[in-house]
Amino acid sequence: MKKEIIVIGAGFSGLSAASVLAQKGFNVRVVEKNAIPGGRARKLEEQDFLFDMGPSWYWLPDVFERFFNQFGKSASDFYKLVKLDPSYKVFYGPDDSVNIPAGQKNVVKVFEKMEPGAGKKLEKYLDEAAFKYKLGVNELVYRPAKSPFEFMQWEVIKGTLKLHVFHSFHNYVRKYFKNPRLWPILEFPVIFLGATPRRTPALYSLMNHADMALGTWYPMGGMFEVIKGFEALARSLGVKFSYDAPVERIEVENGRAKGVVVNGEFLPADYVVASADYHHVEQQLVPEQFRRYSPTYWDKREMAPSSLIFYLGVDKKLECLEHHNLFFDRDFSNHAHELFEEPVWPTDPLMYISMTSKTDPSVAPKGMENLMVLIPVAPALEDNETTRELYFRQVVERVRLLTGEDLDKHLVYKRSYAHKDFSKDYNAYKGNAYGLGNTLMQTAFMKPKMHSKKLGNLLYAGQLTTPGPGMPPSIISGQVAAEEIAKMETVRK
Repeated sequence: MKKEIIVIGAGFSGLSAASVLAQKGFNVRVVEKNAIPGGRARKLEEQDFLFDMGPSWYWLPDVFERFFNQFGKSASDFYKLVKLDPSYKVFYGPDDSVNIPAGQKNVVKVFEKMEPGAGKKLEKYLDEAAFKYKLGVNELVYRPAKSPFEFMQWEVIKGTLKLHVFHSFHNYVRKYFKNPRLWPILEFPVIFLGATPRRTPALYSLMNHADMALGTWYPMGGMFEVIKGFEALARSLGVKFSYDAPVERIEVENGRAKGVVVNGEFLPADYVVASADYHHVEQQLVPEQFRRYSPTYWDKREMAPSSLIFYLGVDKKLECLEHHNLFFDRDFSNHAHELFEEPVWPTDPLMYISMTSKTDPSVAPKGMENLMVLIPVAPALEDNETTRELYFRQVVERVRLLTGEDLDKHLVYKRSYAHKDFSKDYNAYKGNAYGLGNTLMQTAFMKPKMHSKKLGNLLYAGQLTTPGPGMPPSIISGQVAAEEIAKMETVRK
Protein backbone atom coordinates (compact mmCIF):
# COMPACT_ATOMS: atom_id res chain seq x y z
CA MET A 1 0.00 0.00 0.00
CA LYS A 2 1.39 3.41 -0.96
CA LYS A 3 2.44 5.73 1.85
CA GLU A 4 0.66 9.07 2.17
CA ILE A 5 2.60 12.34 2.07
CA ILE A 6 1.28 15.78 2.98
CA VAL A 7 3.28 18.73 1.67
CA ILE A 8 2.49 22.04 3.35
CA GLY A 9 2.94 24.90 0.88
CA ALA A 10 2.95 25.15 -2.92
CA GLY A 11 6.04 27.29 -3.36
CA PHE A 12 9.10 26.07 -5.21
CA SER A 13 10.32 23.78 -2.42
CA GLY A 14 6.90 22.21 -1.92
CA LEU A 15 6.30 21.63 -5.63
CA SER A 16 9.79 20.22 -6.00
CA ALA A 17 9.39 17.81 -3.08
CA ALA A 18 5.95 16.73 -4.26
CA SER A 19 7.14 15.73 -7.74
CA VAL A 20 10.17 13.81 -6.48
CA LEU A 21 8.08 11.93 -3.92
CA ALA A 22 5.34 11.12 -6.44
CA GLN A 23 7.93 9.77 -8.86
CA LYS A 24 9.18 7.50 -6.09
CA GLY A 25 5.75 5.97 -5.64
CA PHE A 26 4.20 7.92 -2.77
CA ASN A 27 0.68 9.32 -2.72
CA VAL A 28 1.21 13.06 -2.39
CA ARG A 29 -1.14 15.91 -1.55
CA VAL A 30 -0.06 19.56 -1.44
CA VAL A 31 -2.07 21.85 0.83
CA GLU A 32 -1.70 25.59 0.21
CA LYS A 33 -3.21 28.47 2.22
CA ASN A 34 -3.46 30.77 -0.80
CA ALA A 35 -5.73 30.43 -3.83
CA ILE A 36 -2.91 29.74 -6.30
CA PRO A 37 0.50 28.06 -6.16
CA GLY A 38 3.84 29.85 -6.09
CA GLY A 39 4.28 31.18 -2.59
CA ARG A 40 6.39 34.31 -2.96
CA ALA A 41 6.51 33.62 -6.70
CA ARG A 42 2.80 34.29 -7.19
CA LYS A 43 1.43 36.64 -9.82
CA LEU A 44 -0.66 39.79 -9.58
CA GLU A 45 -3.08 40.61 -12.40
CA GLU A 46 -4.89 43.95 -12.42
CA GLN A 47 -6.22 46.13 -15.26
CA ASP A 48 -4.49 43.92 -17.86
CA PHE A 49 -1.14 44.37 -16.12
CA LEU A 50 0.67 41.25 -14.95
CA PHE A 51 3.32 41.51 -12.23
CA ASP A 52 5.77 39.00 -10.78
CA MET A 53 4.99 39.48 -7.09
CA GLY A 54 8.33 38.25 -5.79
CA PRO A 55 11.31 36.63 -7.54
CA SER A 56 12.19 38.41 -10.77
CA TRP A 57 15.77 37.26 -11.51
CA TYR A 58 16.03 33.92 -13.32
CA TRP A 59 19.60 32.85 -12.54
CA LEU A 60 21.22 29.38 -12.35
CA PRO A 61 19.25 27.92 -15.28
CA ASP A 62 21.16 24.66 -14.88
CA VAL A 63 19.44 24.02 -11.53
CA PHE A 64 16.00 24.25 -13.16
CA GLU A 65 17.14 22.06 -16.05
CA ARG A 66 18.64 19.46 -13.72
CA PHE A 67 15.34 19.31 -11.85
CA PHE A 68 13.22 18.73 -14.95
CA ASN A 69 15.73 16.29 -16.46
CA GLN A 70 15.19 13.76 -13.66
CA PHE A 71 11.64 13.39 -14.95
CA GLY A 72 12.69 13.10 -18.58
CA LYS A 73 11.63 16.68 -19.20
CA SER A 74 13.22 20.03 -19.96
CA ALA A 75 12.34 23.55 -18.88
CA SER A 76 11.45 24.24 -22.52
CA ASP A 77 8.61 21.71 -22.22
CA PHE A 78 6.85 24.12 -19.88
CA TYR A 79 7.98 27.67 -20.66
CA LYS A 80 10.10 29.69 -23.07
CA LEU A 81 13.29 31.25 -21.76
CA VAL A 82 14.96 34.26 -23.35
CA LYS A 83 18.39 35.57 -22.41
CA LEU A 84 18.39 39.24 -21.50
CA ASP A 85 20.85 41.58 -23.17
CA PRO A 86 21.65 43.83 -21.46
CA SER A 87 21.37 41.73 -18.33
CA TYR A 88 20.60 44.88 -16.36
CA LYS A 89 21.19 48.62 -16.22
CA VAL A 90 23.02 50.42 -13.42
CA PHE A 91 22.21 54.04 -12.52
CA TYR A 92 24.84 56.08 -10.68
CA GLY A 93 23.26 59.51 -11.08
CA PRO A 94 21.57 61.83 -13.60
CA ASP A 95 22.89 61.10 -17.11
CA ASP A 96 25.26 58.56 -15.53
CA SER A 97 24.41 54.92 -16.18
CA VAL A 98 25.91 51.79 -17.67
CA ASN A 99 24.38 48.68 -19.23
CA ILE A 100 25.84 45.36 -18.09
CA PRO A 101 25.76 43.23 -21.25
CA ALA A 102 25.15 39.51 -21.63
CA GLY A 103 28.26 37.34 -21.95
CA GLN A 104 31.34 37.26 -19.76
CA LYS A 105 33.63 38.65 -22.48
CA ASN A 106 31.38 41.66 -22.91
CA VAL A 107 31.25 42.31 -19.16
CA VAL A 108 35.05 42.16 -19.07
CA LYS A 109 35.13 44.97 -21.66
CA VAL A 110 32.81 47.11 -19.54
CA PHE A 111 34.98 46.63 -16.45
CA GLU A 112 38.12 47.45 -18.43
CA LYS A 113 36.54 50.67 -19.68
CA MET A 114 35.54 51.69 -16.15
CA GLU A 115 38.94 50.83 -14.64
CA PRO A 116 42.04 50.13 -16.74
CA GLY A 117 43.30 46.66 -15.86
CA ALA A 118 40.00 45.58 -14.30
CA GLY A 119 39.13 43.40 -17.30
CA LYS A 120 41.96 40.95 -16.66
CA LYS A 121 41.24 41.03 -12.95
CA LEU A 122 37.58 40.23 -13.58
CA GLU A 123 38.57 37.20 -15.65
CA LYS A 124 40.61 35.84 -12.71
CA TYR A 125 37.86 36.78 -10.25
CA LEU A 126 35.25 34.92 -12.30
CA ASP A 127 37.53 31.88 -12.70
CA GLU A 128 37.59 31.61 -8.92
CA ALA A 129 33.83 32.20 -8.80
CA ALA A 130 33.32 29.39 -11.33
CA PHE A 131 35.28 26.98 -9.11
CA LYS A 132 33.12 27.93 -6.12
CA TYR A 133 29.99 27.48 -8.21
CA LYS A 134 31.05 24.07 -9.45
CA LEU A 135 31.81 22.78 -5.96
CA GLY A 136 29.14 24.69 -4.08
CA VAL A 137 26.08 24.58 -6.32
CA ASN A 138 26.74 21.28 -8.11
CA GLU A 139 27.83 19.34 -5.04
CA LEU A 140 27.49 20.80 -1.54
CA VAL A 141 23.97 22.20 -1.72
CA TYR A 142 22.45 18.82 -2.64
CA ARG A 143 23.10 17.54 0.89
CA PRO A 144 20.78 17.59 3.93
CA ALA A 145 23.47 19.33 6.06
CA LYS A 146 22.80 17.19 9.11
CA SER A 147 26.39 17.55 10.33
CA PRO A 148 29.80 18.90 9.26
CA PHE A 149 30.89 15.36 8.40
CA GLU A 150 28.87 15.56 5.16
CA PHE A 151 31.42 18.10 3.95
CA MET A 152 34.53 16.18 5.04
CA GLN A 153 35.35 14.87 1.59
CA TRP A 154 38.72 15.25 -0.05
CA GLU A 155 37.51 17.48 -2.89
CA VAL A 156 35.88 19.82 -0.38
CA ILE A 157 38.83 19.85 2.01
CA LYS A 158 41.28 20.33 -0.85
CA GLY A 159 39.26 23.25 -2.19
CA THR A 160 38.58 24.99 1.13
CA LEU A 161 41.16 27.72 0.59
CA LYS A 162 39.83 28.39 -2.90
CA LEU A 163 36.31 28.75 -1.51
CA HIS A 164 37.36 31.77 0.59
CA VAL A 165 34.86 30.78 3.28
CA PHE A 166 36.72 32.79 5.90
CA HIS A 167 37.25 35.94 3.79
CA SER A 168 34.68 38.73 3.74
CA PHE A 169 32.99 39.49 0.46
CA HIS A 170 33.67 43.21 1.02
CA ASN A 171 37.45 42.78 1.31
CA TYR A 172 37.60 40.17 -1.44
CA VAL A 173 36.00 42.50 -4.00
CA ARG A 174 38.27 45.39 -3.06
CA LYS A 175 41.34 43.21 -3.37
CA TYR A 176 40.59 43.00 -7.08
CA PHE A 177 38.98 46.33 -7.96
CA LYS A 178 39.72 49.92 -6.92
CA ASN A 179 36.94 51.81 -8.70
CA PRO A 180 34.03 52.28 -6.23
CA ARG A 181 31.58 52.17 -9.16
CA LEU A 182 32.44 48.51 -9.72
CA TRP A 183 31.95 47.38 -6.13
CA PRO A 184 28.11 47.51 -5.98
CA ILE A 185 27.82 45.65 -9.30
CA LEU A 186 29.55 42.68 -7.66
CA GLU A 187 28.05 43.12 -4.21
CA PHE A 188 24.35 43.69 -4.89
CA PRO A 189 23.35 39.97 -4.86
CA VAL A 190 24.67 39.77 -1.29
CA ILE A 191 21.93 42.04 0.07
CA PHE A 192 19.38 39.34 -0.64
CA LEU A 193 21.55 36.71 1.07
CA GLY A 194 20.86 38.51 4.30
CA ALA A 195 24.02 40.23 5.56
CA THR A 196 26.35 43.08 4.78
CA PRO A 197 29.21 42.32 2.36
CA ARG A 198 31.55 42.72 5.35
CA ARG A 199 29.87 39.76 7.10
CA THR A 200 29.16 37.57 4.08
CA PRO A 201 31.74 34.90 3.15
CA ALA A 202 33.54 35.51 -0.14
CA LEU A 203 32.31 32.05 -1.08
CA TYR A 204 29.24 33.84 -2.43
CA SER A 205 31.17 35.39 -5.29
CA LEU A 206 29.76 32.28 -6.98
CA MET A 207 26.69 34.49 -7.52
CA ASN A 208 28.79 36.69 -9.82
CA HIS A 209 29.55 33.61 -11.92
CA ALA A 210 25.80 32.94 -12.11
CA ASP A 211 25.24 36.54 -13.20
CA MET A 212 28.09 37.23 -15.60
CA ALA A 213 28.94 33.80 -16.99
CA LEU A 214 25.61 31.92 -16.97
CA GLY A 215 23.52 34.98 -17.74
CA THR A 216 20.22 36.54 -16.73
CA TRP A 217 17.12 34.92 -18.22
CA TYR A 218 13.40 35.56 -18.36
CA PRO A 219 10.49 33.11 -18.82
CA MET A 220 8.07 34.66 -21.31
CA GLY A 221 4.77 35.35 -19.59
CA GLY A 222 6.48 35.99 -16.27
CA MET A 223 7.86 33.96 -13.38
CA PHE A 224 4.49 32.41 -12.73
CA GLU A 225 4.95 30.43 -15.94
CA VAL A 226 7.73 28.57 -14.14
CA ILE A 227 5.40 27.85 -11.22
CA LYS A 228 2.74 26.63 -13.66
CA GLY A 229 5.36 24.30 -15.14
CA PHE A 230 6.26 22.88 -11.74
CA GLU A 231 2.60 22.37 -10.86
CA ALA A 232 1.82 20.77 -14.24
CA LEU A 233 4.70 18.34 -13.78
CA ALA A 234 3.50 17.44 -10.30
CA ARG A 235 -0.07 16.86 -11.49
CA SER A 236 1.19 14.66 -14.33
CA LEU A 237 2.84 12.48 -11.68
CA GLY A 238 -0.40 12.13 -9.72
CA VAL A 239 0.09 14.83 -7.08
CA LYS A 240 -3.19 16.23 -5.72
CA PHE A 241 -3.61 19.87 -4.71
CA SER A 242 -5.82 21.64 -2.18
CA TYR A 243 -5.91 25.46 -2.39
CA ASP A 244 -7.41 27.93 0.08
CA ALA A 245 -6.38 25.26 2.56
CA PRO A 246 -4.44 26.72 5.51
CA VAL A 247 -3.08 24.13 7.95
CA GLU A 248 -4.47 24.69 11.45
CA ARG A 249 -2.25 22.21 13.27
CA ILE A 250 -0.15 19.07 12.92
CA GLU A 251 -1.57 16.13 14.85
CA VAL A 252 0.94 13.96 16.71
CA GLU A 253 0.67 10.37 17.95
CA ASN A 254 3.41 8.15 19.40
CA GLY A 255 6.17 10.60 18.55
CA ARG A 256 5.19 10.92 14.88
CA ALA A 257 3.16 13.40 12.89
CA LYS A 258 0.02 11.48 12.00
CA GLY A 259 -1.48 14.16 9.76
CA VAL A 260 -2.67 17.76 9.49
CA VAL A 261 -5.91 19.57 10.13
CA VAL A 262 -7.04 21.77 7.23
CA ASN A 263 -10.25 23.81 7.40
CA GLY A 264 -11.43 21.55 10.22
CA GLU A 265 -10.73 18.34 8.29
CA PHE A 266 -8.08 15.83 9.37
CA LEU A 267 -5.81 14.60 6.57
CA PRO A 268 -3.74 11.55 7.58
CA ALA A 269 -0.11 11.24 6.55
CA ASP A 270 2.81 8.86 6.92
CA TYR A 271 5.21 11.76 6.32
CA VAL A 272 4.84 15.54 6.36
CA VAL A 273 7.00 17.98 4.39
CA ALA A 274 6.72 21.50 5.79
CA SER A 275 7.68 23.85 2.97
CA ALA A 276 5.78 26.75 4.50
CA ASP A 277 7.57 29.22 6.78
CA TYR A 278 9.71 27.07 9.12
CA HIS A 279 9.18 29.30 12.15
CA HIS A 280 5.40 29.34 11.68
CA VAL A 281 5.16 25.56 11.30
CA GLU A 282 7.42 24.78 14.23
CA GLN A 283 6.16 27.45 16.64
CA GLN A 284 2.47 27.45 15.70
CA LEU A 285 1.47 24.15 14.08
CA VAL A 286 3.62 21.63 15.97
CA PRO A 287 2.56 20.93 19.59
CA GLU A 288 4.92 22.70 22.00
CA GLN A 289 6.51 19.58 23.47
CA PHE A 290 7.62 18.47 20.00
CA ARG A 291 9.34 21.68 18.95
CA ARG A 292 13.09 21.61 18.37
CA TYR A 293 13.83 25.32 18.84
CA SER A 294 12.83 27.88 21.45
CA PRO A 295 11.38 31.35 20.81
CA THR A 296 14.72 32.74 22.01
CA TYR A 297 16.57 30.72 19.38
CA TRP A 298 14.38 32.15 16.64
CA ASP A 299 14.64 35.69 17.95
CA LYS A 300 18.43 35.48 17.72
CA ARG A 301 18.46 34.34 14.08
CA GLU A 302 19.73 36.90 11.60
CA MET A 303 17.04 37.31 9.01
CA ALA A 304 17.49 38.34 5.41
CA PRO A 305 15.76 41.60 4.48
CA SER A 306 12.13 42.27 3.95
CA SER A 307 11.05 44.47 1.06
CA LEU A 308 8.88 47.43 0.35
CA ILE A 309 7.47 46.79 -3.12
CA PHE A 310 5.39 48.96 -5.42
CA TYR A 311 3.55 47.42 -8.37
CA LEU A 312 2.93 50.21 -10.85
CA GLY A 313 1.22 50.49 -14.23
CA VAL A 314 2.01 53.51 -16.42
CA ASP A 315 0.28 54.55 -19.64
CA LYS A 316 3.39 55.23 -21.74
CA LYS A 317 6.59 53.48 -22.85
CA LEU A 318 9.72 54.18 -20.79
CA GLU A 319 12.75 53.96 -23.05
CA CYS A 320 15.04 55.04 -20.21
CA LEU A 321 14.62 51.74 -18.34
CA GLU A 322 15.71 48.21 -19.16
CA HIS A 323 14.15 44.93 -17.97
CA HIS A 324 16.25 45.02 -14.76
CA ASN A 325 17.46 48.32 -13.28
CA LEU A 326 19.71 48.85 -10.26
CA PHE A 327 19.93 52.30 -8.68
CA PHE A 328 23.31 52.86 -7.04
CA ASP A 329 22.94 56.63 -6.76
CA ARG A 330 22.98 56.39 -2.96
CA ASP A 331 25.54 55.17 -0.41
CA PHE A 332 25.52 51.36 -0.40
CA SER A 333 27.30 50.98 2.96
CA ASN A 334 24.84 53.24 4.77
CA HIS A 335 21.82 51.35 3.43
CA ALA A 336 23.43 48.01 4.34
CA HIS A 337 24.08 49.27 7.86
CA GLU A 338 20.42 50.21 8.25
CA LEU A 339 19.37 46.81 6.95
CA PHE A 340 21.49 44.63 9.18
CA GLU A 341 23.46 46.44 11.89
CA GLU A 342 20.97 48.95 13.28
CA PRO A 343 17.66 48.00 11.63
CA VAL A 344 15.56 51.06 10.80
CA TRP A 345 13.62 52.31 7.83
CA PRO A 346 16.42 53.43 5.47
CA THR A 347 17.20 57.12 5.26
CA ASP A 348 18.44 57.05 1.66
CA PRO A 349 18.02 53.56 0.19
CA LEU A 350 19.16 51.88 -2.96
CA MET A 351 16.34 50.51 -5.07
CA TYR A 352 15.62 48.13 -7.91
CA ILE A 353 13.07 48.35 -10.72
CA SER A 354 11.90 45.43 -12.81
CA MET A 355 10.05 46.29 -16.02
CA THR A 356 9.25 42.98 -17.69
CA SER A 357 7.15 44.71 -20.36
CA LYS A 358 10.49 45.76 -21.89
CA THR A 359 10.92 42.13 -22.95
CA ASP A 360 7.40 40.75 -22.90
CA PRO A 361 4.47 42.64 -24.51
CA SER A 362 1.95 40.23 -22.95
CA VAL A 363 2.36 41.64 -19.42
CA ALA A 364 1.03 45.17 -20.02
CA PRO A 365 -1.58 46.83 -22.26
CA LYS A 366 -0.26 48.08 -25.60
CA GLY A 367 1.79 51.26 -25.24
CA MET A 368 2.08 50.82 -21.46
CA GLU A 369 4.64 49.44 -18.99
CA ASN A 370 4.53 47.41 -15.79
CA LEU A 371 7.01 48.32 -13.04
CA MET A 372 7.91 46.49 -9.87
CA VAL A 373 9.89 48.83 -7.62
CA LEU A 374 11.68 47.12 -4.73
CA ILE A 375 13.44 48.70 -1.77
CA PRO A 376 15.23 46.25 0.59
CA VAL A 377 14.28 47.05 4.18
CA ALA A 378 15.03 45.46 7.54
CA PRO A 379 12.57 42.84 8.86
CA ALA A 380 10.39 43.41 11.93
CA LEU A 381 9.82 47.13 11.29
CA GLU A 382 6.55 48.93 11.94
CA ASP A 383 4.75 48.93 8.61
CA ASN A 384 2.00 51.47 7.88
CA GLU A 385 0.52 53.29 4.91
CA THR A 386 2.05 56.62 5.88
CA THR A 387 5.55 55.16 5.73
CA ARG A 388 4.85 53.39 2.44
CA GLU A 389 3.60 56.60 0.83
CA LEU A 390 6.64 58.51 2.05
CA TYR A 391 8.91 56.07 0.22
CA PHE A 392 6.71 56.09 -2.86
CA ARG A 393 7.20 59.86 -3.12
CA GLN A 394 10.96 59.25 -2.90
CA VAL A 395 10.75 56.68 -5.69
CA VAL A 396 8.86 59.05 -7.98
CA GLU A 397 11.36 61.85 -7.34
CA ARG A 398 14.39 59.57 -7.83
CA VAL A 399 13.05 58.28 -11.15
CA ARG A 400 12.34 61.83 -12.29
CA LEU A 401 15.84 63.05 -11.40
CA LEU A 402 17.65 60.07 -12.90
CA THR A 403 15.59 59.44 -16.03
CA GLY A 404 13.50 62.56 -16.63
CA GLU A 405 10.28 60.52 -16.46
CA ASP A 406 7.41 61.75 -14.26
CA LEU A 407 5.61 58.60 -13.12
CA ASP A 408 2.86 60.58 -11.38
CA LYS A 409 1.58 61.96 -14.68
CA HIS A 410 1.23 58.53 -16.22
CA LEU A 411 0.30 56.30 -13.27
CA VAL A 412 -2.82 54.18 -13.92
CA TYR A 413 -2.29 51.41 -11.35
CA LYS A 414 -0.53 51.26 -7.97
CA ARG A 415 -0.28 48.74 -5.16
CA SER A 416 2.21 48.54 -2.29
CA TYR A 417 3.42 45.42 -0.48
CA ALA A 418 5.58 45.11 2.66
CA HIS A 419 5.98 43.44 6.07
CA LYS A 420 2.29 43.10 6.93
CA ASP A 421 1.59 41.49 3.57
CA PHE A 422 4.47 39.01 3.83
CA SER A 423 3.23 38.01 7.28
CA LYS A 424 -0.41 37.72 6.19
CA ASP A 425 0.18 35.89 2.90
CA TYR A 426 3.10 33.63 3.86
CA ASN A 427 3.21 33.63 7.70
CA ALA A 428 6.69 35.10 7.15
CA TYR A 429 8.68 35.38 10.36
CA LYS A 430 9.20 39.08 11.19
CA GLY A 431 7.72 39.90 7.79
CA ASN A 432 10.90 38.76 6.04
CA ALA A 433 11.04 38.43 2.26
CA TYR A 434 14.15 36.31 1.73
CA GLY A 435 14.41 33.88 4.65
CA LEU A 436 17.45 33.40 6.83
CA GLY A 437 20.61 35.44 6.37
CA ASN A 438 23.52 33.51 4.85
CA THR A 439 26.14 34.62 7.36
CA LEU A 440 29.06 32.34 8.16
CA MET A 441 27.36 31.15 11.35
CA GLN A 442 24.11 30.42 9.49
CA THR A 443 25.50 28.47 6.57
CA ALA A 444 25.11 24.76 5.72
CA PHE A 445 24.78 22.59 8.85
CA MET A 446 24.38 25.68 11.08
CA LYS A 447 20.97 26.52 9.63
CA PRO A 448 17.74 25.23 11.23
CA LYS A 449 17.75 21.52 10.53
CA MET A 450 15.79 19.90 7.75
CA HIS A 451 14.85 16.98 10.01
CA SER A 452 12.55 17.51 12.98
CA LYS A 453 14.38 16.26 16.07
CA LYS A 454 11.29 15.06 17.92
CA LEU A 455 8.99 13.98 15.08
CA GLY A 456 10.84 11.48 12.93
CA ASN A 457 8.51 11.78 9.94
CA LEU A 458 8.43 15.59 9.72
CA LEU A 459 10.91 17.35 7.42
CA TYR A 460 11.30 21.00 6.54
CA ALA A 461 12.10 22.53 3.16
CA GLY A 462 12.42 26.06 1.87
CA GLN A 463 14.34 29.24 2.47
CA LEU A 464 14.70 28.98 6.27
CA THR A 465 16.57 25.68 6.10
CA THR A 466 19.29 24.31 3.83
CA PRO A 467 20.55 25.35 1.39
CA GLY A 468 19.02 28.84 1.72
CA PRO A 469 16.94 31.58 0.10
CA GLY A 470 16.15 32.02 -3.59
CA MET A 471 14.37 30.00 -6.26
CA PRO A 472 17.17 27.52 -7.12
CA PRO A 473 18.05 26.81 -3.46
CA SER A 474 14.36 26.28 -2.66
CA ILE A 475 14.01 23.83 -5.54
CA ILE A 476 17.06 21.94 -4.27
CA SER A 477 15.73 22.01 -0.70
CA GLY A 478 12.54 20.27 -1.78
CA GLN A 479 14.49 17.66 -3.72
CA VAL A 480 16.77 16.90 -0.79
CA ALA A 481 13.88 16.63 1.68
CA ALA A 482 12.11 14.19 -0.66
CA GLU A 483 15.25 12.07 -1.03
CA GLU A 484 15.61 11.96 2.75
CA ILE A 485 12.08 10.59 3.10
CA ALA A 486 12.78 7.97 0.44
CA LYS A 487 15.90 6.87 2.38
CA MET A 488 13.96 6.73 5.64
CA GLU A 489 11.25 4.61 4.07
CA THR A 490 13.83 2.22 2.59
CA VAL A 491 15.33 1.75 6.06
CA ARG A 492 11.87 1.16 7.58
CA LYS A 493 11.25 -1.62 5.05
